[in-house]
Amino acid sequence: MTPNAIKHDVMAGKTIAGAMVFEFFSPGMSAILANAGCRFVLYDMEHTGLGYETLKWLFSSCRGLPIEPMVRVPRGEYTWLARALDLGARGVMIPMVESREQALSIVSACRYPPQGRRGAAFGFAQCDYLGGDVRVKIAESHARTMVIAQIETEHGLANVEEIAAVDGIDVLWVGHFDLSNFMGIPGQFSDPRFEAAMRKVVEVCRRHGKAAGFMATDSAWIERAREMGYSMIAAGTDNGLLQNAFAALVDQIDGRAP
Repeated sequence: MTPNAIKHDVMAGKTIAGAMVFEFFSPGMSAILANAGCRFVLYDMEHTGLGYETLKWLFSSCRGLPIEPMVRVPRGEYTWLARALDLGARGVMIPMVESREQALSIVSACRYPPQGRRGAAFGFAQCDYLGGDVRVKIAESHARTMVIAQIETEHGLANVEEIAAVDGIDVLWVGHFDLSNFMGIPGQFSDPRFEAAMRKVVEVCRRHGKAAGFMATDSAWIERAREMGYSMIAAGTDNGLLQNAFAALVDQIDGRAP
C-alpha cells in the first residue's frame, strides 16, 4: 500500500493545508485542489447526498496526485468506517465523538486483528488492486490511516481529555458550528466560552501528542486557528467559496463593485 504522504507532518504539528468538499463531487475536483496546493481533501458524507459509488471514483481520481483522499462519515460506526477505508480513504473523520468508549470503538473499526475488528478485503481499491504479503499490508494500512475525531458537542468537550488519550485517535477536529450550538451559544464564535473551548482542545492535543484540526471559511478564521495552534486546516466550504467568487465578479460586471 502506498504510504500517507502527510501523516508524519500532521503528527509533528506542521501546518498542513487541505480542503473540505460538500457539493462539487466532480472528477476534476481532486486535480483542481492539488493544483491549488491542497495536501488533503475531505469529502463530506454527513451533510450531503454523497454515496459510496461516487466516493470510490473520487478517491480514484486522487491516484497519482500529491493529495490524500479522506472522508467524513455520517457516524462512527463500523459499517461506515470499514467500508470507507476499503474504498481507499487515507483518513476518516468522525462527527460528534463524545466518550472514550466511542473513541475505542472507532479505532477498533479501523484496525485489523489483533488491534481491532476490521474485516479483511485485500487486493481491492485500498491497495490499488495489487497482491502482496497480507501481514505487510495490515501494517501499512495501520501506519497510513488517519483517524480524526470531531469535538463538537458539550459532551465531547467535557470528555476531550479521555478521548485524546485513546491510542489510534490522531487528530481532534473542532466542529465549530455544532460546538457553539451544543454549548448554547449558536454561532457566537467571539463568546469567551467558545474561545476557551477551542483553546482547550489544542492544549489537550499537545499533552497527548495529537494534532488539532479545523475548517476555516475565510482568512480571519485561518489566522485565528493558526494562532491558537490548529495545524491541520481545511479550506471550505466549496459551495461558499464558489458563490463568493462569482458574486465578486458579478458585482464588478454590474458596476456594483467598489
